[in-house]
Amino acid sequence: MDSPEDVPRLRQTVLDTTDVRALAEFYRLLLGYTYRHGDEAPGSGEPDTAEWLVLRAPEGSPPLAFQKVDTLPRSSWPDNEPVPQQLHLDMTVLSKKALDEQHRRVLRLGGRMLLDRSDDDEEPLRVYADPAGHPFCIFVG
Repeated sequence: MDSPEDVPRLRQTVLDTTDVRALAEFYRLLLGYTYRHGDEAPGSGEPDTAEWLVLRAPEGSPPLAFQKVDTLPRSSWPDNEPVPQQLHLDMTVLSKKALDEQHRRVLRLGGRMLLDRSDDDEEPLRVYADPAGHPFCIFVG
């Protein structure tokens, strides 16, 4: 077995997007993250030319980063054809009540529900697409 010094460590997850600030704002509001110093939105009247932004979690969870791309085909999941989801984020809440509260927040923030298994007795969950089309799950864990 390799020692901890011999293996890479996951630094962050990076999501491609055509609108870096909009997607970062979606996840900042959803997860309660804050911008890395220097990545905050520019002042009023100043152009936002960000091509890379990083959000940090207050409790030390892994950061999320956002990278600008010119085009981004949306995942067609759950159909998987022609564009599978390729990657998704899993998020957890403590109760069905919290799952329902987060459902309303996700929709209000601009997310779109893809799958509703909130009535599943073993693992209530919902799958959403963020504003850029990346799938993510929120489930009771």
